Order: sequence, then C-alpha cells, then structure tokens
Amino acid sequence: MTTLTSLVNHQVRLAARPVGMPGPECWSHTTEAVQEPAEGGVLVKTHAISLDPAMRGWMNDVKSYIPPVGIGEVMRAGGVGTVIASKNPQFAVGDAVSVGTGVQEYMLVPQDQIRKTGLVKIDLSMGNMTQWLNVLGMPGMTGYFGLMDVGQPKAGETLVVSGAAGAVGQTVGQVAKIKGCRVVGIAGGKAKCDWVVNELGFDACIDYKAGNVKAGLKEHCPQGVDIYFDNVGGDILDDVLARINRKARIIICGAISQYNNTTPVQGPKNYLSLLVNRARMEGIVVFDYADRYHLAVAEMAGYLKDGRMKSREDVVNGLNTFPETLGKLFSGANFGKLVLKVAD
Repeated sequence: MTTLTSLVNHQVRLAARPVGMPGPECWSHTTEAVQEPAEGGVLVKTHAISLDPAMRGWMNDVKSYIPPVGIGEVMRAGGVGTVIASKNPQFAVGDAVSVGTGVQEYMLVPQDQIRKTGLVKIDLSMGNMTQWLNVLGMPGMTGYFGLMDVGQPKAGETLVVSGAAGAVGQTVGQVAKIKGCRVVGIAGGKAKCDWVVNELGFDACIDYKAGNVKAGLKEHCPQGVDIYFDNVGGDILDDVLARINRKARIIICGAISQYNNTTPVQGPKNYLSLLVNRARMEGIVVFDYADRYHLAVAEMAGYLKDGRMKSREDVVNGLNTFPETLGKLFSGANFGKLVLKVAD
C-alpha cells in the first residue's frame, strides 16, 4: 500500500527572470517528499494545470495586481485535482477541487491558505476537469465578467474579440451571441477562423495572419464597433479603435503581442478615438469577481448542457513538457484553452 510520505512531488520552479520569450534557463525541475496535511489542511493531487498568458507577467519583477513569482518558487498556476488527504471537515478524500496548484504534482494547502489559494470543490456533473479550467474556470470567468460587467452588451450591438479561438475569446464570443450581439472574431489562421464561425457561431472572423485587419474590420463591421474585448494589444487594438462607435466600450484583458517585448510596451496610437467617440476603455482582472464566480459558473454550465456553448481545450501531457508547452501560448500554436495534463 502506498503511503503519502512515500510519494514524490515533481515541481517546476522559476530559476531566472526571462528577457523576451522564456527559455529553458528560466526553469528548474525539482522534487520533494509529499507531506501529510496538518490540522485543518488538505492535500491535493493535481490532475491538470491551466497555462495562461498572464503567467508571463507574473514572471516579471514589477508592480502589478499580484506579486511576482519569486526566484526559486514553484511557478504559479491554477489547476484542478482530487483531494487525497484531508484534516478539514469541508473537504473529503475524493473531492474534485480547483486550486492554485502551481506547476507541480501535489499541492499541500494549510488551513490558513485555503482562501488565498482559491481551494474550492467543483461539481463534475456541471463540466469535466478540463472544462473547469476553461469555460467554468478562470478564463471563462474573465470572459464572462469582462463582457457583462465592463462591456455591458446590448442586443443588436457589434462586438469584436481578439484571440477569438483562445480560452477567453471563445467564452466572450459565445456569451455575446447568446446575449444577442453580432460577433466578429480575430484569430490567427484559417482553421481557427473557420472553427469560431462554423462551430461557435460567430458571425465572422478575421485572420490576422492572412491579411489586413483594418480592411477586415471595415468589411465585417460596416456599422462600426460597439464593444471590443482586447486580448492582444498592439496594432490590432489601434485598428479597432479606428472603427469604434460613440459610447463604445473597450475591455482590456491582455496584450499577448507585447508580453515578450524587450522594448517598452507599445501603447495605443489611436487613443484619441476614445475622446471623439466619448468611449470608455477599462481593464479586467478576474480576481475582483471571485465572490460571484458561482453565479457565472451556474449560468455557463447551463449553456454547456443545452448546447449553446462549447468548450475546446488543447491538452498536452506531462509536467516535464511545461517549458515548451508554455511557449505555445506566445507563438499561437495552441488551438483552444491550453491545458497541461499531469495525471489521470
């Protein structure tokens, strides 16, 4: 019989802060013995880890909405798993949970860290493990609250979302369609564009790799843009700003085109369009909505069950593949929500 203390926890730690794209020199692979939880604590076996563009920002030693990952620390990441030992009456062995696992096989959560790590039980009848990292997880919550609270969509409005085939983008576009908007995606490659139109039901999709985004916006948004959900920043943000309508809302979720720059971040050149159109640009940080996650989860789980939403994940096996797999985010090689599978 296997005992907890005979288990070995394989981990990926931040070894150096990257300049540009994170390389193998940024990571160290370590092991440590698995410990029994203390009174009030919980031990989780990681099933899968969420890989998100925000992780690149967490590697920088700069002031942000969350402290940077320290050198030598296990890399920060959200994940899902199963409770394998518990000394807390709120969690039983066998419970499926979501928690800030970090990039490691096991996560020991002391009682005083339960809230900070976001440890909560998840209901697998509402969605499977990988869907709890996508539509029902942090990307889905980001898309939902960014759209609904900041974007405030109204039926008949035109919404544009960049990174349309990614984790956040797929949620934004599908919820916007459900709320009665015309939805235009921006994605890289014909396969991704075909998928968001033919499978997710977007009205159109602009392939930024194939041509002129500005011309695509003119073609597919002839009445202008009322809501723009920005995941990429850079030139695409400028192109959309040139097409916004009066009282437009721009949601700043991310700027993946800028994250690995070795020069200063490129700000919007067309920002005066906000003035001319009395428009609003506002950032979204998902953690601000933590006390309302359950409401969004219930709504979107209903959409998954009745077929109005789909959830696509790009699953890669093996903790040891983390450095290369993370790089897929920044090359656009992933198709759907990028997930690192750790265990069955």
